[in-house]
Amino acid sequence: MSVASVALILGGRKTLRGGTAQRIDLMKLSQKGVNKDALLRLAKYLGFSLSQMAEFLPVTQRTIQRYDRNHRFNQAVSEHILQITEVALRGSIVFGSRDKFVTWMKSNSPALGNRTPTSLLGTRFGAELVLEELGRIEHGVVS
Repeated sequence: MSVASVALILGGRKTLRGGTAQRIDLMKLSQKGVNKDALLRLAKYLGFSLSQMAEFLPVTQRTIQRYDRNHRFNQAVSEHILQITEVALRGSIVFGSRDKFVTWMKSNSPALGNRTPTSLLGTRFGAELVLEELGRIEHGVVS
């Protein structure tokens, strides 16, 4: 999964701000802060409302609404946004389309304790579980 693809979901190469599209650029971006505009692009890509996105993040919907589009989130929020973006990208690749991936995200998964993958995105560990399940699906391992 390329860093450039993550950047495209969040708003293109300008998101990396002169970075070289290597994984270290995601670390630098999380330290600098992902802006609200990138979050809105991710929400649109996933077909989620701002309130749904706020449920996944350690920041309230009201706070997000008050920010202008260029406001940069703190490192904790930025890292979570980037991790959800990685889940979105990986899922779209595994399922061959964004639409199929989004449908899967809203379906109960026995491998995830009969929870929807979407319901797990609120924590780092939950997002990692979703990424692991995507890896199993990609390799044809039934869980």
